[in-house]
Amino acid sequence: MARRSTPSDPTPVPDPAPDRKPGRLGLYVPFAIAAIIAIAWTGVWIGIRGQAQRTIDADAAILRKAGYEVAWQDRKISGWPFRMDIAFTGLRLREPSGWGFAAPKLEAEAFAYALGHWMVAAEDGFTFTRPHGGPVEVKGRVIRASLTDVTQRPPALSIEGQDLTFAPGPGAQPFSLASARRVELHLRPGPDDQGAILFKVEDGRTAPAGTLAAFGAGKPVAMVWDSIFSKVSGFKGADLAERSQAWSLAGGQLQVRQAGITAGDASLGAQAGKLTLDGDGYLTGDLDVTVRNGPQAMAALAGAGLVPPESALAAAAVMAARPDGRLPLTFQAGQTTLGPVALAPAPKLW
Repeated sequence: MARRSTPSDPTPVPDPAPDRKPGRLGLYVPFAIAAIIAIAWTGVWIGIRGQAQRTIDADAAILRKAGYEVAWQDRKISGWPFRMDIAFTGLRLREPSGWGFAAPKLEAEAFAYALGHWMVAAEDGFTFTRPHGGPVEVKGRVIRASLTDVTQRPPALSIEGQDLTFAPGPGAQPFSLASARRVELHLRPGPDDQGAILFKVEDGRTAPAGTLAAFGAGKPVAMVWDSIFSKVSGFKGADLAERSQAWSLAGGQLQVRQAGITAGDASLGAQAGKLTLDGDGYLTGDLDVTVRNGPQAMAALAGAGLVPPESALAAAAVMAARPDGRLPLTFQAGQTTLGPVALAPAPKLW
């Protein structure tokens, strides 16, 4: 009997090789790159901070040599990794002609990679000093500034204050404003060696003994000054007086586009005119102005002793003869003249 055949046993299949564990190097590389970048940027930031310190010290030394007062109690530079924050405590600045600025605390901030644009804040207020009037302390809910294009002349500067109060220091002369809801100052560079300046006061209040008190202390005040000035490159010198004289000698002029002041029921506005400065710092030039309630304003100024009574009476008569209220306002030889009537000394810058 034949033997029954059986199928042969299947060939055994080898077990698959175990999977390799992924390398850890791929996990660490991104962190290593980030650490290298952070270390490198930290070195760059430290270098920028050192350069900022040296620049401030060098500029302060140049100003002191020129007769300026530049001092502070403390200075701190921080802001790593991406900002450059400079905080001054007890900052004092004063230029030779007498204008000064002091702040208990002033903070400036810029991105470390864009040092041409600075934001500045004075949360505790500041004090500015007038050459002939003395110091005025300024407080406010918001006091800030923006400075860009610092290499241009003039640089782009914006200053804003909200809910401000003004208080003359001990022994100082009165200041025209007691408070203002909003104050703005904008300075901009322009083409053809020109610059522009815009100044605005909204919802101000007159001070009891200030120049505008003749119109009633505590009455609302609004101001605007919009002008273009030429020959910016001529504004150079050791102090404000020397710079202004050089600018005037170079033919610099203020072309007024809009100017005006409203105090109570009286107002004075100008839509055109050209002004400059004489060698003694007095404003000189002409404005075409429109006066509202002029006779009453003249009576108030005379009553406050700001305008001689005979000049106020003559000016009121001239205004009464002009129903439209339009008259030329002239600054010449240190005098302010409204129409044919000399009123008072011309404004003096230094």
